[in-house]
Amino acid sequence: MPVKRPVSDHFDGEHFFNPGASQARGLGAVLRWQLKRQRARWPARLANPVFPPPGNAVAPGQVSLTFIGHSTFLIRLPAPGGVFSILTDPIFSERCFPVQWMGPRRVRPPGLALEALPPIDAVLVSHNHYDHMDLPSLRALHQRFRPLLLTTLGNAGPLRAAGVPGAVELDWWDATPAGPVQVTATPARHFAARGARDRNRTLWAGFMLGTSEGRLLFAGDSGAGPHWGAIRDRLGPPGVALLPIGAYLPREIMQAVHMDPAEAVQARADLGARQAIGMHFGTFQLTDEAMAAPLDALRQASSHAGLPSEAFDVLGFGETRTLSL
Repeated sequence: MPVKRPVSDHFDGEHFFNPGASQARGLGAVLRWQLKRQRARWPARLANPVFPPPGNAVAPGQVSLTFIGHSTFLIRLPAPGGVFSILTDPIFSERCFPVQWMGPRRVRPPGLALEALPPIDAVLVSHNHYDHMDLPSLRALHQRFRPLLLTTLGNAGPLRAAGVPGAVELDWWDATPAGPVQVTATPARHFAARGARDRNRTLWAGFMLGTSEGRLLFAGDSGAGPHWGAIRDRLGPPGVALLPIGAYLPREIMQAVHMDPAEAVQARADLGARQAIGMHFGTFQLTDEAMAAPLDALRQASSHAGLPSEAFDVLGFGETRTLSL
């Protein structure tokens, strides 16, 4: 069902859209690409390195990040009496597809198993694509932890029907408290669909996490654009930005909705982020680039921009790192 919402600069009364930008390519263009695509060869399966589990304490002004894979992070922030734990776009399933016997399959297991998670207080779901809104994972999290679930307009109904009730929907710039965090939905350049007939009936977004000590941006999925500067101007620069760097080839199909690493480096600059961490790479083969290409291109783009390596880095699968907000 269409979202009942006033017309806005990104909603025409029936569909959401990217204001002032090229929209995602239509189904016909995508099907033609799928029929003639020449994708790089990825390994069938890789083991993760062994990292220590995340700790149980986070100091004021710090954030603990554990990279689970794709766009899934465990974010832990200091809170009265302990820590506040957030999961982003959680996917622990073997495949990101409506069924688990076909579709893109993991080349790596989750860096932290669902069974090994600490108590989860909140979950962020940026949009409804299968690699970001994974219903089996969300059902398991709901049954185990009953976390606060924050998502974008139009997703609460389908989540409730799938056994995940209580989701809070946010439009761009809407804000809501989550424990010690103020969560604000931020613009992104992307699209939404889970089937052939629901395209752009729901919204896509990132999320700014604001605390008394600083800010962290989880960007969701996004192409390049002036929205990064708008986020900085309206909410302030984040100390840490989690930015997508993969699934970007071929550019004629992906440019409107996915940044390449050079665009991600520019997004970091536009946001005014002190430090960026890459995501959306090396887990599912969704597009045509080689598995190592996002990391190689990120190093090249960072070097060309004169950035030290720590200014835009990636975490190992399962690695936990503590950063300053």
